[in-house]
Amino acid sequence: MAAVALLAVSGCASFSNAKRDRATELVAQARSQQIDCHEPDACARPSPLRELAARAFAESTPEAPRHYALIIDRGPDALLARINLIRSATTTIDVQTYIFDEDDAGRLVLDELLSAARRGVRVRLLIDQLSALKHVDTLAAVSAAHANFEMRLYSPVLGRARITYPQYAWAVVCCWSRLNQRMHTKLMLVDGAVGITGGRNYQDDYYDWDDEYNFRDRDLLVAGPVAHEMAADFTLFWNDRRSVPAERLTDVGGSLLKNGVPPLPQLTFERPQRAEAMRRDADDATLVRSRLADHALQVGEVRYISDTPEKHRADAQSAAVASDSLRGLIESAQQEVLMQTPYLVLSDAAQDMFRQLRQRPNRPRVIISTNSLAATDAFIAYALSYKYKRRYLREFGFNIFEYKPFPLDAPIDIAATGAPLPEPEPPAAEASVEAQELSQELSQESRQQTHRELRQQYDRRSVVGRDHYRRALSREGTVLRAGSSKANWPVPLKRAGVRIGMHAKSLVIDERIGVVGTHNFDPRGDHYNTESAVVIEDETFAKALAASIHRDIAPANSWVIARRDKPPVFSGLDYSVGKMFEAMPVFDFWPVRYATSYEFVPGPACPQPLLPSDPGFRACYRPVGDFPEVDLGLKGLTTRIFTAFGAGLAPIL
Repeated sequence: MAAVALLAVSGCASFSNAKRDRATELVAQARSQQIDCHEPDACARPSPLRELAARAFAESTPEAPRHYALIIDRGPDALLARINLIRSATTTIDVQTYIFDEDDAGRLVLDELLSAARRGVRVRLLIDQLSALKHVDTLAAVSAAHANFEMRLYSPVLGRARITYPQYAWAVVCCWSRLNQRMHTKLMLVDGAVGITGGRNYQDDYYDWDDEYNFRDRDLLVAGPVAHEMAADFTLFWNDRRSVPAERLTDVGGSLLKNGVPPLPQLTFERPQRAEAMRRDADDATLVRSRLADHALQVGEVRYISDTPEKHRADAQSAAVASDSLRGLIESAQQEVLMQTPYLVLSDAAQDMFRQLRQRPNRPRVIISTNSLAATDAFIAYALSYKYKRRYLREFGFNIFEYKPFPLDAPIDIAATGAPLPEPEPPAAEASVEAQELSQELSQESRQQTHRELRQQYDRRSVVGRDHYRRALSREGTVLRAGSSKANWPVPLKRAGVRIGMHAKSLVIDERIGVVGTHNFDPRGDHYNTESAVVIEDETFAKALAASIHRDIAPANSWVIARRDKPPVFSGLDYSVGKMFEAMPVFDFWPVRYATSYEFVPGPACPQPLLPSDPGFRACYRPVGDFPEVDLGLKGLTTRIFTAFGAGLAPIL
């Protein structure tokens, strides 16, 4: 502890206001004033996505607003939409995010933002400090790049842009509340007219560009008058005292004063051909129209709900706007709540709400799509979900579907990841029959996608001990991920391949209201993180969103969680003792859990998947164990340990 304190204090050496002012002046003097374009529209390029906003505003009246909404499920499409919109900007681009990495996707977007600034567009980039650009030199160089480009970091811990592990440990001691209060809001807003929000950050694994682990995520592009509300919300964050220019932080400012302004890092890509292809595609209006704009839905009123920085005030009483609004929507359900979250850890308020829903005479059906242990990037969070499976199933009536690490029909472009695609081994006869049955049900496009992923499925090299599951500091989820370089890595699996983890955060109420946002429906979102969401009350949109989630919970992509078969003797005693241990915040050691995972077994008597509540469920499903696909080892043990002792961590996971 003495060593930690000494290192932390040495890293927090005094950086006076006078030094901050000198660093600010140095950056201001170094910023280029050159504008590469003198056209009124800043040489903006035509964009079918930007045209959606023009149509929406033309069709809107104050009494009857009109919007266009586009669900973006595929990672490459999400990156294509962002670059195309950046190039279409004529006046302003505002970007707000939790993670901004220095990998291929991050470099590409940053370069596009700087190019927009050089042609005359005002660009503002706001990043949460814990997951901002990795290198102090990069932060210093970008801060001084151009007069039209500004960058701020939200809620910097210890007054720094980057913190070491000893400094992190010191922050846990000295500044626990501030350390936990993070900006989880995500938004890209172009010309105050069209915005993108949802789960994605700026990192390869959100765009199918990682060769080891990628997120199945979802964004929503919205064009129309609601963009004004998005702009006002961004301005609140930008002007808040917690948003600090990078050059005024101790490490970045100190580097500037000591070494001067460094040059911008040379733009290099790990896979340059892929990046160049994305750049070309972003200029192809026909491609952007066919892949994206033509699929936008016309809707009426759209609401943007967002927590403001007021949530992080010490005396804040009711600032959890997003959480309160989402609970209100769920409470309005009459027939069905369809919810998707990567981390099924519920706050006390959410648990009380679902108990009350369960007690209604005509209670709505609740369907949950979430991660399995094999798929999640946050096994500690999963351990808490595992602890409360009995409560979720029996007391709340949840129908839980857990995402597989190698889904067969996911909107993931495995070829885009850059991972090697080995020739498949000859499948067993049983697998061949299953593959044939699956192929008959899928569209031609889905069959091609499935074929690529089956090639990964039969790569049998062991991943146990491989060290590339990976990069805890670059992962989103719990603030504890920054506390250890390996503490929260995904668990090792029995076979190799490009692993997929659920990261989408969406909600559909009665197939009439659709919600896409950043909230994981968890305690962090309720109490610590700022969150945002787009709410659209439109039946066509809600059904399209529901169809996307139902694809994720299909048997090819998810296991079903249900009560395990009762033991032949003492079943009542087993249940009672298990429930007693579950109620304990620590020492939950009962080895037999209430629920386990099941796989659908199609056949003449089982033509369609069923919910666990269906009387024919057990005839059509077979149990596959608590942690299918996982090579248990040490991670299996630690998962059990966190199940036994980790209940107190729920608020910060």
